[in-house]
Amino acid sequence: MKSLLYLGFVVPIIFWSTTFICGLMLGDYNHLKWLVSELGALGTPTQHLFTIGLVLSAVLNVFFIIGLWKYCRKLELSILPILFLSLYSFIIGPAIFPMPLKLHSIAGLPFPFLMLSPLIALFVWRKKEELLKFRTVAIISFGIMMLGFLTFFPDIINEYFGLKQRFLYAGWTIWSVFLAFRFQI
Repeated sequence: MKSLLYLGFVVPIIFWSTTFICGLMLGDYNHLKWLVSELGALGTPTQHLFTIGLVLSAVLNVFFIIGLWKYCRKLELSILPILFLSLYSFIIGPAIFPMPLKLHSIAGLPFPFLMLSPLIALFVWRKKEELLKFRTVAIISFGIMMLGFLTFFPDIINEYFGLKQRFLYAGWTIWSVFLAFRFQI
């Protein structure tokens, strides 16, 4: 079970490494302005590397979720936050259906709902707060992920759409790494 929990560190490393390496390969890619999906767009030199990185992170996330699931059952915790965290694995959809394919947007629709994981944890794990000590990290993670909703407000920091999108990934990273660390103890 603990070996599966280590994937909570590995999955974000794969995602961010893939993102930064592909950005470097494109040369003129701006992480603050451009979407992550543009790294894997049809015909880009990074399309296949990007797809491999995201598919790998999505698949390994499934195993991380299994480890969290087992841990929750052991401690008699609700698995609801874990179910929402599992939605990261839907990143596989946009990865295998690159931009501008129509399925690119549709396949990843459940993905953003992963931001509810720390919020739900605040409610369903509150009786185990002393054991898990998660409240502060859950609030910070949720807050950072919520900044990702700025993508729906084009007039707010309009030149930095990539930054707005990366807030969701940053909050997810903090939450995943924290759970991997906390559940190891």
